[in-house]
Amino acid sequence: MTGPLAILLGVLSGLMIGERFGPSDAVMPMLTGIALVVLAYIFRGRGGVIIAVLAVAFLATACMQRALDGIESSPLRAPATQYRSSHLVGTLVEDPSGPRFVAHALMRVASFDGTGAGGRTVVAVAGGDDASRLRVLESGDMLTIDGTLEPLEGYDARLRWRHAVARVRVNELISFSGPTNPVARLANYLRETVLRGTSVLPPTERSLLAGFLLGDTRSVPEQVVDDFRSSGLGHLLAVSGANVAFVLALAGPVLRRFGLGTRFAGGCIVLLIFGTMTRWEPSVLRAVAMATLVMFATYVGRPATGARVLTLAVTALLLADPFLLHSVGFLLSSAACAGIIWISPWIAARLCGPPVLREAIATTMGAQLGVTPILLPVFGTVPLVALLANLLAAPVVGPLTVWGLITGAIGGAVTGVLGPGAPWILQLPTFTLVRWIRTVASVAAVHPLAIDARGAWATLSVAAIVGAVRVVRLQTRGGIRGEGDRPSASVSGSR
Repeated sequence: MTGPLAILLGVLSGLMIGERFGPSDAVMPMLTGIALVVLAYIFRGRGGVIIAVLAVAFLATACMQRALDGIESSPLRAPATQYRSSHLVGTLVEDPSGPRFVAHALMRVASFDGTGAGGRTVVAVAGGDDASRLRVLESGDMLTIDGTLEPLEGYDARLRWRHAVARVRVNELISFSGPTNPVARLANYLRETVLRGTSVLPPTERSLLAGFLLGDTRSVPEQVVDDFRSSGLGHLLAVSGANVAFVLALAGPVLRRFGLGTRFAGGCIVLLIFGTMTRWEPSVLRAVAMATLVMFATYVGRPATGARVLTLAVTALLLADPFLLHSVGFLLSSAACAGIIWISPWIAARLCGPPVLREAIATTMGAQLGVTPILLPVFGTVPLVALLANLLAAPVVGPLTVWGLITGAIGGAVTGVLGPGAPWILQLPTFTLVRWIRTVASVAAVHPLAIDARGAWATLSVAAIVGAVRVVRLQTRGGIRGEGDRPSASVSGSR
């Protein structure tokens, strides 16, 4: 396990160095990294690991510099600085969102003013009637717009880490059409089917279910979102590894009918479709990458540990998209998974009580401790009530996900066929489970018992002192007990 973890640290170091050096074609770091990869393959043992760490550090530096250079050398950069009115053709890469009279979405531009745009990403912002028309579109839809290109400034500058190179203020949404990609078409159809099957639920419960199942929180009231964040349940509104596991479990009875190779290919197809349905959120990327590695390890007959799978998945994703280093969702998802893998077993071994309760508490505490170093600098506080809230809400997440997907698909597929009361009967368990989670979140948000950075450092210091005192006492008692129990030479001789 030391090797993959060291390589991950090398990648993180390389990404930060590359960001510090700034945009470049990075030919020398790339060639150096490739040469070191060849040397690492030749030299085995500890020396090979050191060379491999240096290799991925150079490669990560090159990846980050080239990604930054892709933004700086974009063909849209000069027109944006000139605030040029342009005719753009492209594809939405996310579902439009925004306040009531404004809609915005990331758009991959194929061409502008008849010139190739190199597939660069812009954020399209529309108001008025165009906002209403844009809002009904989905990720993967193709559209043609007339708009004014502008540089990313202020709050929009953060979209740089999502590969956006400019902002386009939509003057007219000329035309749009469905996706040409068959995977996107199938994913959008399945997504619409599931959401249509939940239409009988009240608006808030329906929007929450869309968040639980697909990560779509656009319709969730702001107050409800704040309650989930304050109670430490905000992660339930983002699709995670648990959702991926449940989807694979649903597909399992069908996949198990085939051979190992077909099972692996089928699992990858399921992950591809589900990832497209959930719009490839950062947490989904991490979960899908890990699930793919686990299935591949099973296919080749070399099962891997969770720690190795996590480090390899995160390493591969960061090399593929260096800007994930600035994705809070990706960092939180990876840190929570790391806490469950490395911290939870240690906590479970030191707790008392039934194994099920110990595992639940240890998993929640491990995930919370894992994300704390990220939550504190980003949000300023960590809710201590999260432990209790997760213990109350987590047991129903699995049944809710499985039942919600099944009944949503059934209800959406047979809309109009069943009687008027049948959809509501199908969704009654869903409503009950969603309402339970919402109640837990709202009650816990009233008394979050939040702790800030100073409180966290004070708690950590006290825990370190208590731990040190306990170790010293155990060592002292062990030394005294050892001296008192050691038999003398005469006694042992007489025996």
